Amino acid sequence: MSSELRLKKLRGSGGYIMARVSDEQQMKGNLGGPDLFLAPIGRLGAELITKHFCNTCEKEFEGPPKIEFENPNEEVAENLMLAEKGQYICNTCNSSIAEYREFKKQEEAEEVGSAKSIEQVQSTPQVQSTPQPTQETVTQPGPVTSINSIEGRIVYDENANKVGIAKQVGIDSSQSMVLVITQDDGSEGSIPWKNIKKVGEVILLGNPEETVQPGKCSCGFVNKDGSKFCEECGTPLQ
Repeated sequence: MSSELRLKKLRGSGGYIMARVSDEQQMKGNLGGPDLFLAPIGRLGAELITKHFCNTCEKEFEGPPKIEFENPNEEVAENLMLAEKGQYICNTCNSSIAEYREFKKQEEAEEVGSAKSIEQVQSTPQVQSTPQPTQETVTQPGPVTSINSIEGRIVYDENANKVGIAKQVGIDSSQSMVLVITQDDGSEGSIPWKNIKKVGEVILLGNPEETVQPGKCSCGFVNKDGSKFCEECGTPLQ
């Protein structure tokens, strides 16, 4: 595989960027269609980005957009942490061009550097003695990479039927978290993360759990929070 960097258009939900990427990064950004997507690739160095286009401004700009990120270190599955989440932001209107998520094994979480949250970065004055070419907002970045602690585990549906083999955790074109799998026929597929019920030695799928609305009666009427009886039909509320 060539290590040469090539200039490519990488799409996001709110625009696109033109950046120099490796063959490996192109493979990550390929979700099965003709376009390459920025979300699965993650954070790129600002020096690699030559242009960005904002859908809100409807205009292409020279140079990189702003890049802001934070390290929540949030557990999303057994032995899998959300190590970093960030976004590419238009310099002109502050609209989001693309978002991304980076995952790590839980035992490797301490390797991740702690960054300021997006809110902290926006509220903290930045003092620079000389102009800097990069728009990237970081504090003590760590070696975060998209790794797949669940790679190779068998995926079963709710009826214990084998669905395929887990390949990696990724982000689809709508910026939603998905599990990429290799199906029995060798083709690649993806499963919305909300459909995953349990991650252990195997991965078990299930129907997404329906959120119970507080105060909602079996008749469908939504009561005020704390109500003991339904105001519509008088049924006692749990």
